[in-house]
Amino acid sequence: MSLSAFSAPSLSSSSSSSSSLPHALAPFGWDEAWAAEFAPYADQGLLPGRVVRVDRGQCDVMTAEGIVRADTAFVTPHDPLRVICTGDWAVVEAYGTPRYVKAYLPRRTAFVRSTSSQRSEGQILAANVDHAIIAVSLAVELDLGRIERFLALAWESGAQPLVVLTKADLVPDPVTLGHLVEDVEATAPGVTVLTVSSVTGEGTDVLAAVVGSGTSVLLGISGAGKSTLANALLGEEVMEVQAAREVDGKGRHTTTTRNLLALPGGGVLIDTPGLRGVGLFDAEAGVGQVFSEIEQYAERCRFHDCAHEAEPGCAVTAALASGELPERRLESYRKLLRENQRIVAKTDARLRSEIRRDWRLRSAEGRANYSAKRTGRA
Repeated sequence: MSLSAFSAPSLSSSSSSSSSLPHALAPFGWDEAWAAEFAPYADQGLLPGRVVRVDRGQCDVMTAEGIVRADTAFVTPHDPLRVICTGDWAVVEAYGTPRYVKAYLPRRTAFVRSTSSQRSEGQILAANVDHAIIAVSLAVELDLGRIERFLALAWESGAQPLVVLTKADLVPDPVTLGHLVEDVEATAPGVTVLTVSSVTGEGTDVLAAVVGSGTSVLLGISGAGKSTLANALLGEEVMEVQAAREVDGKGRHTTTTRNLLALPGGGVLIDTPGLRGVGLFDAEAGVGQVFSEIEQYAERCRFHDCAHEAEPGCAVTAALASGELPERRLESYRKLLRENQRIVAKTDARLRSEIRRDWRLRSAEGRANYSAKRTGRA
């Protein structure tokens, strides 16, 4: 995407003054709280700006004077969670060639996933996000487990998730569409589920109202219709759109970088590339939020450390036996908790030790049970 896709606010000749900053950057989320955070840097003659894109050690920053291309060499730490990313509020040099980002303001929220590397590092996808829009295509069979993963990351980030079922026009039967919505709602307690069609325009006005304030990040796999959705919200063909394969609904990555765009009706949108992997990264609280009904059952268990397997007085397994709790939900809950525990354990020596000790105890218990059974048969 060219820089022309980003429209800078029209500024007067006095736009560089501190009094014009709130007005000039307000469409990108600038407020009094950010101004207070930036105050120490203002005294040094530095400029604030919102990062709209990052690539290859440089970033595009929307400042009061328009788009500035800046080098990120001063804010490239060894910790990958502390690198500058789309959505950050950057502190930029007022002059120089090249200009440098000197720092960024403390993040209010951060959307983080684990990388595919064996080092299990976290990767920050977007910062200072208020709404996490999870785009799910109705052109293919719903993957409820993937939706739960996205939701866990969204809740953990501090943003409010919203599930948008795209391509609703491909499900013309209202009864069938209603069942699909019910399935997703059961998977996403406390989350709004919205059906949208870029062909008929269904739901786009409601979505525009939701994202009309604050910053929203658009998430989903390739082929979910994110770029089409972004164009609908922007009111113009800013994002390139490519067709998805009929066999699995997937397509090539239309968006290759994370881009921040000011919406014409208010609010800010961060469009992201399709995510091939949705790995958890220290998201235990997020998992608990996604499976809030299981956590509520667990509060009624007889033992506070109940594993919800074969313990007496387990309210979770009782709900499973009565049919109140679907088996798929419990299995998904266990799977995500195990995955998250493995990721955390790779960076937490004490937790690794506790897991190994638990494994040893379980192994010893299993051997003892097996030996008792053999003795009983003898």
